[in-house]
Amino acid sequence: MHCPFCGTHDTKVTDSRLVADGDQVRRRRQCAVCSERFTTYETAELIMPRVVKSDGSRESFDEAKLRAGMLRALEKRPVSAESIEAAVERMRQRLRARGEREIQSREIGEEVMRALKRLDQVAYIRFASVYRRFQDIDEFRAEIDRLAQEPQFPPNDEQ
Repeated sequence: MHCPFCGTHDTKVTDSRLVADGDQVRRRRQCAVCSERFTTYETAELIMPRVVKSDGSRESFDEAKLRAGMLRALEKRPVSAESIEAAVERMRQRLRARGEREIQSREIGEEVMRALKRLDQVAYIRFASVYRRFQDIDEFRAEIDRLAQEPQFPPNDEQ
C-alpha cells in the first residue's frame, strides 16, 4: 500500500480490526518514510452473475432493481424494512453462491416470488400478477387457491 502523503510504498500495518459485521477489515497503517498514519478498508470483491433477459440481452445484476420490484409489491403492506433487507441479502447470497457467470432473469423473478410469499401473501399476489401477466380474474383466483393450499411459513424463515 502506498502512502497517500509521500507516495512511498513502504508502509506497515499497526492495527487490524473487523468492521461492518465482519464484512470489512479496517487497517491502521504507518509510513516508514514520513511516519504519517492512515486508515485503509479491505473488503472482498464478490462478482454477481450477469442477468440474461428474456430477449437474450445481458446486463449487470442490479440490486436496486431487485429491491425496487419488491418494494413496489410491498407498498402499504405491514412488512418491516429490516425484513425486506434481510430477504434481499439472502437472495444476493443465494445467487452469488450458485457460482454461475450468468443467470436467467426468470430465475431471479422466481427467487423474488419465493421471498415475497414468505414476507406477505398480498405482495406475492401483486408481484405474481405482473410477473406472470395475469389476463383475468380467473388467473388471480387460481393463484390464490394455490397459495391457500400451501403450508404457511413464518416470515423470517430462511429457506
